[in-house]
Amino acid sequence: MLLLEAHELKLYIKDRLLLDVDKLQVHKGERIGLVGKNGTGKTTLFEILAEKRASDSGRVHTYGTCELLPQLKRTDTTKSGGEVTQEYITGALNRNPEILLADEPTTHLDTEHIEWLEKKLAHWQGALLIVSHDRAFLDALCTTIWELADGHIREYKGNYSDYMAQKELELKTHEVAYEKYEKKKRQLEEAIILKEKKAARATKKPKNVSTSEASITGAKPYFAKKQKKLQTVAKAIETRLEKLEKVEKIKETPAIQMDLPNEESFRGRIILRAEKVAGGFDGRTLWKAASFEVRGGDKLAIIGANGSGKTTLLKKIVNKDEGVVVSPSMKFGYFSQTIDLLDTEKSILENVQSTSKQTETFIRIVLARLHFFREDVYKKVSVLSGGERVKVALAKLFVSDINTLILDEPTNFLDIEAVEALESLLQEYTGTIIFVSHDRRFVSKIAKRILVIENKSLRVFEGTYEEFRNFEPQNERDSEEDRRLLLETKITEVLSRLSIDPTPQLEKEFQMLLAEKRKL
Repeated sequence: MLLLEAHELKLYIKDRLLLDVDKLQVHKGERIGLVGKNGTGKTTLFEILAEKRASDSGRVHTYGTCELLPQLKRTDTTKSGGEVTQEYITGALNRNPEILLADEPTTHLDTEHIEWLEKKLAHWQGALLIVSHDRAFLDALCTTIWELADGHIREYKGNYSDYMAQKELELKTHEVAYEKYEKKKRQLEEAIILKEKKAARATKKPKNVSTSEASITGAKPYFAKKQKKLQTVAKAIETRLEKLEKVEKIKETPAIQMDLPNEESFRGRIILRAEKVAGGFDGRTLWKAASFEVRGGDKLAIIGANGSGKTTLLKKIVNKDEGVVVSPSMKFGYFSQTIDLLDTEKSILENVQSTSKQTETFIRIVLARLHFFREDVYKKVSVLSGGERVKVALAKLFVSDINTLILDEPTNFLDIEAVEALESLLQEYTGTIIFVSHDRRFVSKIAKRILVIENKSLRVFEGTYEEFRNFEPQNERDSEEDRRLLLETKITEVLSRLSIDPTPQLEKEFQMLLAEKRKL
């Protein structure tokens, strides 16, 4: 059943054609994800489809009730961003529209509430169109992906991962086409050169014509005819070369190889130790005293619900609060959600160079990886969008004279392409990364260890995010057995020390261990 269709939509922003969409259709029960770079017009298209905004030309027909869940929600409230988002979602679903246009619905939601929303929308019966930079969210819900690029929509069947697989296939097909084009081009160019050389040599008399005969009939007309024929063939080959459909070479992504300060002395060694560090404010406990260590080269994700104290923990590390001991070999840079690293009156390149010892060539490679190409680097930061400023701030930090990145929600305001570019950089980074993120795919791509804040406690999981999600705790009986074995080990150790150097403190510790064993 057709619920919505649009034909020949065009929208201009000044002289720029932002949207040029021939035809769109939405049917009952469809789950469509709309993806594209920041600034391509995703939000604008949703507003036009919801008839909240007029296009310059074209028409939209709706055959059912339509609800737009906007990206920018009201801020004149004492509620948190996550609470406001949940309120909007609940209100929209309670109105039970036949079509729901959800623009970045996971904004401000922590992982628990993103999964809550996934379940809500999975069981919801209406047609759903989603704009989101959360790839796991798109994977969980979508059966079709619309890609918006250069004003046009291309449709791909499947979820986001299926879309990426199809894009990868397109890339490989393009590479094969480029190789065929280059091969054919070389053949034609070599053929032209060969014919031109033959034409230039067409001045000698033919072998089957004697000198006396040539002097009577004259050889020149023969040579001229032969030369003209060769030149005609060469011209025909040139025409074929000109008409050969050009295939552009795909830009290769240069690898990142950088020298980090103190790289040899900090790799694999403890560079940060938190001893009995507690978190809280205004009498409220975020987490009770806990201890953990970070080694050089670790990639540690800090996860937890909104308000659990993730940013507070990062700030304790950055400020080297009581209980936090940092190795002299650790040199860190901090990316906060306030993006306060940039001088808006300077260019992108000037900002990134200001704290770096890397060469301009290397800096340009990093900027290109984040899609700032050629003359882009001379743009002033003041003219950049929020997402572009985040990319510049991250590039500035990445090439600074540091060996540890401390990142607080680095993917906020980034489109999917930028998030994937950042992932690629961080995967190649050989230094230490300590970061906070609600983006589950981002965490699973980067983290090798997980620090969880929940139930006012802090614990470290030694493994990836996928392993953390699939981890099943031992049953109570196994846990008791483990505790008993651990106690017996400790008792043996204390007894050994008592036999060598008996002290009241050791005797007290021995009696406490015996009492704990009796309880078990």
